Amino acid sequence: MTQTTRRDFLALLSMLPCTAAIPALAQQASALSERRRVEALPVRRMPGSGEPLPVIGLGSSKVVEEIARNGDDPLRQVMRALVAHGGKVIDTWPRNPENDGRFGKVINEAEFRDRLFVTTKIDRVGKDAGVAQLRQAQQLYGRKVLDLAQIFSLTDVDTHWPTLREWKDSGLARYIGVTVSEPRRHADLETFLTREKPDTIQVNYSITERESEDRIIPLAADRGVAVIVNRPFMNGALFKRLEGRPLPQWASEIGCTTWAEFSLKYILSNPHITVVLTETSNAMHMEENAQAAFGPMPDESARKRMREFITTV
Repeated sequence: MTQTTRRDFLALLSMLPCTAAIPALAQQASALSERRRVEALPVRRMPGSGEPLPVIGLGSSKVVEEIARNGDDPLRQVMRALVAHGGKVIDTWPRNPENDGRFGKVINEAEFRDRLFVTTKIDRVGKDAGVAQLRQAQQLYGRKVLDLAQIFSLTDVDTHWPTLREWKDSGLARYIGVTVSEPRRHADLETFLTREKPDTIQVNYSITERESEDRIIPLAADRGVAVIVNRPFMNGALFKRLEGRPLPQWASEIGCTTWAEFSLKYILSNPHITVVLTETSNAMHMEENAQAAFGPMPDESARKRMREFITTV
């Protein structure tokens, strides 16, 4: 029995009528899982616990925010594309409670229940407000124990960090961490890392946004802290910058056929990265993102070449 390639899979999808694309994608993803071998995503281990996590995850903000307009089926299809490869990490933060409630229902459907690693965040000032957000996540996501509770952008971190420690000590959160998504917060994150030891940090990192690789990521590695990457495509700015530009011919040597793969393979070739969160509301793009974890990865010479090239476009 032959294995369907990524190219074959995407070509098949491209032939489907637009009105049938979403349900047909689900059928094809299911059929591939049942009839052919679907490669499982590589995993990297949480430094503290050794728990393995697949290297590609989903940043769910966009697809969840669109539930009110598009319904929850696009979310379901994106998750199926991720889970088909053994993916499980889904990053969230407090949004519209109605949308979050519908997200919670989807993640608790039989095909996803007990197969996901779901994060949440505090993004409000004040102890009571932070605790309320954690409790709301428990309720809306249907999870008594949170996989990972984070402080968004270090918001009121001196107030919320003791709360997260209490939740972990009491068993209400398995892991705790902090996030930043802008270079201007890197110094604050570095200061926090020198005095505290979270289980995870989340930081912006991409082929065009590399500030964190000089100090933040090595410091996290030295401290035994897992690194979760956000903004691998700079919230879409990467694609706008490179629109219409061809990949360099040598990109095929490291398995790149898209600019998304170019950035993801650069990130994943850093051994200190645990998970990369790719944000999409398109199941085909989720499949493409997952494929970036397979095949050849750039060595240090290729990484240097990638850095030099990206400054010219």
